[in-house]
Amino acid sequence: MNCSVFSLSKNTTLKLWYLATGTELATLTGHSRGVNAVAIAPDGKRAVSASSDNTLKLWDLERGRELATLRGHSWSVNAVAIAPDGFRAVSASMDKTLKLWDLERATELATLRGHSWSVNAVAIAPDGKRAVSASDDKTLKLWDLETGEVLATFTGDADMLSCAVAPDGVTVVAGDSGGRMYFLRLEGLSG
Repeated sequence: MNCSVFSLSKNTTLKLWYLATGTELATLTGHSRGVNAVAIAPDGKRAVSASSDNTLKLWDLERGRELATLRGHSWSVNAVAIAPDGFRAVSASMDKTLKLWDLERATELATLRGHSWSVNAVAIAPDGKRAVSASDDKTLKLWDLETGEVLATFTGDADMLSCAVAPDGVTVVAGDSGGRMYFLRLEGLSG
């Protein structure tokens, strides 16, 4: 699936496109409500989509079919990230939690609690051991994915809408609803 991209729709579908020609490769259906996010595994063979129907779906991109439905969130799933190893994913939900998933067994490994409002975004560090989440509670949280503990919390000036971890594994970039960008460094933290 090299040089391909997904488009998401509130009509419950995902479309996979080949960028070089603009050709639609597949339409994936299965969610009962709008699709909010998608993450593609590093090998390009699988993807996970997050939906307003409170579920995630694991997709086989080579065959264009659903492999599993991941249930556990009690409200809309806003974001999903796949670990660099391709075997785990983290989802972020309006239910104020993040969930760690085993993609090989299609099972929930842990629920990460600590936010007091909707979690809008999640990013996994390149080492696969930590994740950063952004929430409407105006915080970014750094999580240890092995223990489920919060390692650090940063409080901004408005609802945190997005976050990303740079390839160096140390730099975090986040954006809030007030239009501000934050550049943070993860230094001197255990985990």
